[in-house]
Amino acid sequence: MARTKLRKPTLAQKLLHIRSSMGLSQNQMIVRMGLQDELLREEISDFERNKRVPALDVVLQYARAANVSVEALIDDELILPERLPASPKSEGIRRKNSSRSKKS
Repeated sequence: MARTKLRKPTLAQKLLHIRSSMGLSQNQMIVRMGLQDELLREEISDFERNKRVPALDVVLQYARAANVSVEALIDDELILPERLPASPKSEGIRRKNSSRSKKS
């Protein structure tokens, strides 16, 4: 079975930012995402500590809960808005010191 390599902690930081910005406990986040029959609190903790990589459907539910695009979560060049859930839906904010923006 293939193993998923752990990413830089950027995704983990974004998931923690979403939950804490929304003022939710790990259990409340699971309920907010509608995944109470699929996830345990310990798994949320592992995602936030970069111990495990969430499945794509979990990433999608985080994005929906925060009203941000999935790309804003998985692209390390994008940061999340301070206030979540975002209104209107956010595509993420390009980092100012991004290597891509330096090439432009």
